[in-house]
Amino acid sequence: MSEKNEKEEKIGMPVKQELFLEAGVHIGTKIRTDDMKKFIFKRRDDGLYILDIRKSAERLMTAAKLISKYKPEDVVVVSSLIYSSSPANKFAELTGTRIIKGRFVPGTMTNMKYKGFLEPQLLIICDPKGEREALVESVKNGVPTIAFCDTDNETKFVDLVVPINNKGKRSLALAFYILTRELLMAHGEIKSYDEFKYDISYFEQLIIEEKKKAVEEENEEQEIIEELKEEAPVQADEKKVETKDKKKDVKKDEAPKAKKHEEKASKDEKKSEKTSSKEGKVEKKSEEDEDS
Repeated sequence: MSEKNEKEEKIGMPVKQELFLEAGVHIGTKIRTDDMKKFIFKRRDDGLYILDIRKSAERLMTAAKLISKYKPEDVVVVSSLIYSSSPANKFAELTGTRIIKGRFVPGTMTNMKYKGFLEPQLLIICDPKGEREALVESVKNGVPTIAFCDTDNETKFVDLVVPINNKGKRSLALAFYILTRELLMAHGEIKSYDEFKYDISYFEQLIIEEKKKAVEEENEEQEIIEELKEEAPVQADEKKVETKDKKKDVKKDEAPKAKKHEEKASKDEKKSEKTSSKEGKVEKKSEEDEDS
């Protein structure tokens, strides 16, 4: 280990402070919970709360030491958002830990009949808000938890709080970069930081890939919509023709009926005329009888 790295390790900084600042590890939200009060350095003029970088660094190193005490297959990372699932996935690939990406299905750790049932010995949570169900189930099973917590998070059920910006892609990439490097060191897979061949951008690569995939899917959807729009006028014309044909059929059906109705009306009129004529003759005859 170089003299520079030794000095950084002594002050509890696994990497240069500038890297923490560039990654935005310290940038919190405009909300501060009582649970996170002790990890906050100050509040900026724009209302954002700033986390204490040194405490973030110390907790990351503590988390790495705790994780290294467990077998990789006994450690599960829960990640529900794209910005956390990407670096978390890289962490899992390099360290051999398991990962649950996306929505945490209730019963994953409590329902033995569930096909995705898991019994972890240690749980890593990327966001206590979005992954609350995982926290609740860890408590039921007595599983210790490490959680990345922002200024707006509550730390109930969390055994080890790691105060960082858990909404920033660069911040999360740096956090998993540090954890991965420290775990590989602890397991003897690398002997020095210089042997760690991955950089922070590597932990962001999957994000770019997923974004490209999302764009491609969006383009495909747009193409389908355009095709439907092109087909719509044709279908509308077909409906118009169909409607006209129906109207013609209706007129054809109504023509004989109208003719019959006219013939009946004519017959009734002639009958009425005959009746009137007869009644006139009867009245005339009656008058003649009276005169006689």
